[in-house]
Amino acid sequence: MSEKYIEAKTVDADVAPYLDIADSVAKIHKKNGRADTKKPKYFVQTFGCQQNEADSERLAGLCTAMGYEKVTTPDEADLILVNTCAVREHAEKKALSIIGQYKHIKDRNPSLIIGVGGCMVTQEARANKLKMSYPYVSFTFDTGAIHTLPSLVHNALTGGARKFILSDEWKINEGLPLTRESNHMAWLSIMYGCNNFCSYCIVPYVRGRERSRRAEDIIEEAKQLIAGGAKDITLLGQNVNSYSGGDGCDIAELMHKICAIDGDFRLRFMTSHPKDASDRLIEAMATEEKVVKHFHLPIQSGSDRILKEMNRKYDTARYLEKIAKLKEAVPDVSITSDIIVGFPGETEEDFLGTLDILEKVRYDMIFSFIYSPRNGTPAARMENQVPHEVSTERFERMLALQNKISDERNRRFEGRTLRVLAEGVSKNDPSMLTCRGDCVRPIHVKADPSLIGSFVDVKVRKVETFCLEGEILG
Repeated sequence: MSEKYIEAKTVDADVAPYLDIADSVAKIHKKNGRADTKKPKYFVQTFGCQQNEADSERLAGLCTAMGYEKVTTPDEADLILVNTCAVREHAEKKALSIIGQYKHIKDRNPSLIIGVGGCMVTQEARANKLKMSYPYVSFTFDTGAIHTLPSLVHNALTGGARKFILSDEWKINEGLPLTRESNHMAWLSIMYGCNNFCSYCIVPYVRGRERSRRAEDIIEEAKQLIAGGAKDITLLGQNVNSYSGGDGCDIAELMHKICAIDGDFRLRFMTSHPKDASDRLIEAMATEEKVVKHFHLPIQSGSDRILKEMNRKYDTARYLEKIAKLKEAVPDVSITSDIIVGFPGETEEDFLGTLDILEKVRYDMIFSFIYSPRNGTPAARMENQVPHEVSTERFERMLALQNKISDERNRRFEGRTLRVLAEGVSKNDPSMLTCRGDCVRPIHVKADPSLIGSFVDVKVRKVETFCLEGEILG
């Protein structure tokens, strides 16, 4: 995929000094003969959700502003940044393992700078572990301190002491440059943080309280994206449908405003919380042609008792009412969800309630997880933790049912012609392109890579559980 460096038109006062420091870092490289064809190299390793991917594009933008050039392997880099996740323990362990492996690169290249950011290091215990057990890590920065990266790199370049930043507060810092991974697909963050405090979730503790970007800044960024060739734009937020941009601009109004921008593009949004999935949002999806007919609405559990223990603030009846409204307004909508199996105290009866929800909603796809305790969350201190072997057995039963439902749902596309975006070359077959439209499953077609970034009409010829295959018409 081609990359694109974008400078923001609006720069907040808190950000401007750090952009000046980025210029200073670039001058240091130039003074040391590291410019033009000899540019220093950076590598960003990203774990976790789409919001982390969007954050990494800002990290990459700052690296570009500091005179660095991207490389695809850490061995080539002069600056390695690891953007971590804390949602599950497995993600943290994997990140720590990879950071440990980078010691060998540091041994070979003593001037290498290694920095670690993201949700994991927003936890003081993890930041302290990196400080004490990983002496080759030059700095850490939490999710509220992305804009400080130039200062941290400048400090490391000039021989300063190691730094470990834990923010006192989280703000929105407008004006950070971006280096986007793709010209035709784009993340567009509209809000940050979360106020829900689900009992199993670490997000409010590592990303702070909800704060929404100004609508005018979002609209301006969307215009830049579309003018630059973006065809598929995803609005991002931990709880995207609680967006409040002032003057009564909610997520539905924001979507109407973005869809009114001239251009041939599709608009997506995630992640939604059922308690905030408003009738206005459903109406926007139903009436705006540019909005992709895919709604991701996490249920997490089909048991009202477990939902209460999770502090989800809705029950299954209210959830199913939302689903019914959505299906009535958008009859061919694709619906996906998140589900946790093995939450503390979950009984067989509770789990059967989850299977019942799958049968009633008939999701196109689910993102399912075995419960993972997160230190600092109420659920981690709950009694009756479910044995791993029980959770695993339930998880496998649930996947078997969902795969059957997904296969049946996919059948409705067989023989149909769909307008899809050619996203890129298939990871499994370089002779195929991977495309995507309203259908959440990827559609693979034999086509020339020159079509990447273009909308094409595809007739679906073959349907499988996890993907579709078709041929381009015309």
